[in-house]
Amino acid sequence: MTFLKPNTGTTLAVAVTALISAAAAQSCAPRPPYRPPVPPASTIPAPSRVPPPPPIQETARRPLPQESKIREQDLKGRGPTTYPGARDSARDSGTVESRAPLEPLAPPLPDDSSLLAKITPVTPPQRAASLRLTEEGRRLLEAGDASKALSRLEKTIVIDATNPYGYFYLAKAQYRLGRYKESLNFLDVAETRMNNEPFWLAEVHALRGENFRALGMGQKAEASYAQALRLNSGNRTAADALWRVQGEIQPTQR
Repeated sequence: MTFLKPNTGTTLAVAVTALISAAAAQSCAPRPPYRPPVPPASTIPAPSRVPPPPPIQETARRPLPQESKIREQDLKGRGPTTYPGARDSARDSGTVESRAPLEPLAPPLPDDSSLLAKITPVTPPQRAASLRLTEEGRRLLEAGDASKALSRLEKTIVIDATNPYGYFYLAKAQYRLGRYKESLNFLDVAETRMNNEPFWLAEVHALRGENFRALGMGQKAEASYAQALRLNSGNRTAADALWRVQGEIQPTQR
């Protein structure tokens, strides 16, 4: 049996030609688009989140030095009831303002207006007769007949010139008739005879305030009403009139 010896040069040429053909075919094939490699999920950074701004907290307003002083004064000033008859000294703004009262009110006094109750078995006859006429004059004043009351009351001091209640009701009759200065004169006499009777002294100061108010003297009227309340906080004439006269006083009268 005869074996043919292969031609080494031919075999090598065929192999080279095959490699070249394969390389050419590979270079002519279309290349896929380039895609960057995707990193692992654990390495992908999470999108940054900006934290929301903190809520705006309103800072507590610090009280002014004047406020703290006012609050301390308010706490310290809560004491006994006081009369509302005084005024403050701040008047530059042209307004009228009330000042904190300085003195406590006196307790209300029992009603001592009955003149007949003052007549006792030991009362002198002249004083007893004068008191009865004074009571008649008081009732006529309450009925609105000031002229008739005046004629009765004038007799009271003729019978007994020391009767203080006769002078007081004479002053009241003059006030009702519009004779304010005459009324003030009678009140001065009545006051000197009522030193130990706070109920009646309060009545005198209250009526004096009414006369001052009618004469346009608001500041004096206010002071008289306040004095009446210092003596007897139950004096309704002074209590009611004091608030009224405070609203009527103009800054120029201060």
